[in-house]
Amino acid sequence: MSQTVESFQAYLKKMNHYQRVCALLSWDMYTKTPKQGYEGMADALTYFSTQLFTLSTSDELQKLLDALSQPEEFEQLNEAMQYTVRYMKREFEKDQRIPKEFFAEFVAAQSASMQAWEEAKRSSDFSLFAPHLEKMIDMTARQCAYTDPGRDVYEVLLDRYEEGMDSAAIDRVFEELKQGLIPLVKQILAAPQPDDSKFHTHFDADAQRKVQDLLLDYIGFSKEAGAVGESEHPFTLGFSMYDVRVTNHYYENDALSAMFSAIHEGGHAIFQQNARPDLEGTPAADCRYMGIHESQSRFYENILGRNRNFWLPVYPKIQELLPALKEISLEEFYREINHVRNSFIRTEADEVTYCLHIIIRYEIEQAIFRDHVPVSELPALWNKKMQEYLQITPSCDSEGILQDMHWADASFGYFPSYLLGNIYDGMYLETLESEMGCVDTILAEGNVLTITKWLNTKIHQYGNLRLPKDVIEKVCGRDLSAKPLLDYFTRKYTALYHL
Repeated sequence: MSQTVESFQAYLKKMNHYQRVCALLSWDMYTKTPKQGYEGMADALTYFSTQLFTLSTSDELQKLLDALSQPEEFEQLNEAMQYTVRYMKREFEKDQRIPKEFFAEFVAAQSASMQAWEEAKRSSDFSLFAPHLEKMIDMTARQCAYTDPGRDVYEVLLDRYEEGMDSAAIDRVFEELKQGLIPLVKQILAAPQPDDSKFHTHFDADAQRKVQDLLLDYIGFSKEAGAVGESEHPFTLGFSMYDVRVTNHYYENDALSAMFSAIHEGGHAIFQQNARPDLEGTPAADCRYMGIHESQSRFYENILGRNRNFWLPVYPKIQELLPALKEISLEEFYREINHVRNSFIRTEADEVTYCLHIIIRYEIEQAIFRDHVPVSELPALWNKKMQEYLQITPSCDSEGILQDMHWADASFGYFPSYLLGNIYDGMYLETLESEMGCVDTILAEGNVLTITKWLNTKIHQYGNLRLPKDVIEKVCGRDLSAKPLLDYFTRKYTALYHL
């Protein structure tokens, strides 16, 4: 190993220490920090994030990356380090264009925006959040102008979360999905609906926490390399592949919410926990392509978790933990977890109409950055699109534009990843069944961990090494298409609703 490689590894380790501190501060802010302590924690996060940014744009790092990019050095590196040099050199060239003062201001503004969003959501008052949202939009556009001068802002944002996936490609598959989805939803909603009255009862929060632990263990989440917390909005945060944390939120009148949040966030965590060990400590370890990441969380949540056979081996245990479910048969439970209805809250939506929730947000983000719709008009635009796609209008901001945290921390461009993940899942399911046989049988036999192993082998182990289009090509052997997802929806819901 050359002296340059050793110096680079030492520098990476130093950066990783700062990243861990930032992750720990973020975890604490969103799970434990009291209201009066939030400002101090945000100040600390701003400081350490700025220090990390300084490390990521230093002259020392530039010299190391330039030296390692030379053919005689680069060719001696292993796959993970070659990826790291390419990735960090590209990011360095972008980040060094961002003024350090601007970066520090942006981090501080994000923390303030998140706090304002939480208060606005609790109060259902968009006016409390509006000035912060306006600042997030402005600062995001300015950041993109620094990192990618001359490029369309929204294309930069999309590329940030799903590299190589531009709006033209997304428009194509989203339109393909809409054409098949809208008439299917109309058919489903016209059919007789299940009676959900038994589910409107009390579910002890502590018991729900035990159900979460059961479900995480069932799908393959490692408690030796993971932890669980609580937050307003469930999320997953990876410190390393050996320390991946998930959160949940418990509603005492709705046990299904926490169950499916557990499965969803567990899918994210399993991905992070199962990258190849040789990738640990490098940017290759954690997949940054959020459509691919969401495909894993949503594969567990929907393709597996909303399959009746997934619950066969564990439903009696869950009934013991949540006695109210003893009055509900597995068949009734299955009907309810696949109850299609036009609803206000994205995270509570069924897997079919969920797709329309994402299309609404995607179109609003385009309106923000391309049509420059004023922040003051966004609640009305949101409500208009909800009425257009789902035939319902929110009665208050908390069930409308304030429901998601993503815009509060400037995660513009993230939302399309959820639906891309769904589309990828239809393709994975098709491939998995061609290689392993019927998923219904695998699940009914209690072998969900064999599916986890398949995903470990096909996707998880590679971390961030493969671009999304390469993942799809390697796993599925075909181009991106919404048809497999539409076929899955049509088969499942034609049978379920006797269409």
